[in-house]
Amino acid sequence: MLIPERQSRLQEIIATRGMVDLETLAEELGVSQSTIRRDIDALAQRGLVTRTHGGVIWIGQRSPGGDGAGLRPPYAFDQRIDFQVEAKRKIARAARQLVSANDTILLDGGTTTYYFARELVGQRLQLVTNSLPIADLFLNDEQVELVVVGGLLYPRYGVLLGPTAEHVLETIHTKTLFFSVAGIHEGSLYNQNLLLVQSERRMMKQSQRVVLLADSSKFGQQALARLCDLNEIDTVVTDADLPEAHARRIRAAGCELILAR
Repeated sequence: MLIPERQSRLQEIIATRGMVDLETLAEELGVSQSTIRRDIDALAQRGLVTRTHGGVIWIGQRSPGGDGAGLRPPYAFDQRIDFQVEAKRKIARAARQLVSANDTILLDGGTTTYYFARELVGQRLQLVTNSLPIADLFLNDEQVELVVVGGLLYPRYGVLLGPTAEHVLETIHTKTLFFSVAGIHEGSLYNQNLLLVQSERRMMKQSQRVVLLADSSKFGQQALARLCDLNEIDTVVTDADLPEAHARRIRAAGCELILAR
């Protein structure tokens, strides 16, 4: 990879993900961490990023007219539905094999879980969700017994949160929870909203098996609220572009790792 191409790709990765660690960048771009540091220093001089301990955060513009022109801000459902589409579809197809007829499953909101839900249409299931986009997929599906938790609608994610959602979740028990997160960093899982994390912790308690669906771009990232440790997850389903360093961490935490191809 030529130097200008590498630097352009580096800027794109950081701008798209918001926060990335140096190890991930070095592995994905096939260069040393010292080379990545020099490239990041150049971006910092342009006011696009700021260095953190072991990582980098994008601070440049995300709107047209800036160096981040054309890049979508992360974590909004309608903006992320077209991001990493092929990876999410592969993850959805792989996760589909974890569901059997008549299972009772819990689906958290998010774009990756939305693609997964599309794979389940027409299958006989009991399905509980806090996601309006996911619920909408099953409105006319006679094979699915659908339960939608109530609560306060958080439009940025299309999910229902708050005390009402918590109360409903406390009354149910499911075989498997399928969920996603904003980032996985150094053995911890993170999401963007404190209420969402609170609901997800309750979901984990109410499910026999916890399955994380996350494309490889989520690894090496952090977000506002810490959810749990990686060793609290039973199965991780991600795409085959996952760097080997992250794969080792997942297996070391005792999780089953499924690489979708």
